[in-house]
Amino acid sequence: MEITPKIQTTLQDQIYIWRIRLELWWHNFRNFLQELRSHPLAMIGGIVIVLYVFSAVFADQITVHNPIQGNLRLRHIAPVWQGGDWTYPLGTDSQGRDLLTRMIYGARVSLSIGFLSVGITVLVGVLLGTTAGYFGGRFDSIFSRLADLLLAFPFLIFAIGVMAFLGPGFTNLILALTFKGWVEFFRLVRGEMLAEKTKEYVEAARVTGQSHLVIIMKEILPNIIQSVFVLGTLRMGYMIITEASLSFLGLGLPPNIPAWGSMVAAGRDSMLVAWWVSTLPGLAILFLVMAINVFGEGLRDILDPRLKLDG
Repeated sequence: MEITPKIQTTLQDQIYIWRIRLELWWHNFRNFLQELRSHPLAMIGGIVIVLYVFSAVFADQITVHNPIQGNLRLRHIAPVWQGGDWTYPLGTDSQGRDLLTRMIYGARVSLSIGFLSVGITVLVGVLLGTTAGYFGGRFDSIFSRLADLLLAFPFLIFAIGVMAFLGPGFTNLILALTFKGWVEFFRLVRGEMLAEKTKEYVEAARVTGQSHLVIIMKEILPNIIQSVFVLGTLRMGYMIITEASLSFLGLGLPPNIPAWGSMVAAGRDSMLVAWWVSTLPGLAILFLVMAINVFGEGLRDILDPRLKLDG
């Protein structure tokens, strides 16, 4: 007879806790937006990223043409500002496919690869860096030497070698980008962990008898996650550039998948006749990567407390 009131009290407590968490999250989000307004370039970059993400997610709803099938009778139609047809506002390519449609689907490809590759590299880098930095020992020595070895190879050259070995494909491309991409996050988290684990609040947590996992998850990681988030934002732009470079070289995605890099490569031979086939996808890459980098720089200024203290 006494179990039901206890369960009800527990549920009420849980609901109250989640309500407090939601209110705290909303408060922090509003503060973030207010600080973002003081960085107009970062805010513009965020708006551009949101537009790209929106077009990628709803590509099926906002396009009317097929991104793969074309019509040779419609090849090299000029954009509307050069006398083209509003049916194809950015013109068509050498196979008569609508360029705007292919660019929108190319945004889906680039953003998917960017998010996935950065997500995997963050997960692997944070896990290895946390373990190496906190516990040290042989594990730290092995992975630190491995990270130094991988850093000796330029990222693009290394990715080209991996793709040449594995062959084109979405999964292989993710593997090529993440095989070396975790190193930056490993080095960042390891360095931060080495600096934080000797501080007084960590020693106090040890004295109170908290386990290593609790100390790492609840004491140290919340203090260094901002740096990881900023680095992840900046690395996403680099991943998109690398994917476009590999697709440009024919080592990225298969030809039937619309990717910005392969679209730029496809228009090289017709630059004098149809400049828009290569130029417009290249500008799409430029604007997205610039927006990501500007937004990432703004995040660094907002989230890094050391910069606020120096200011």
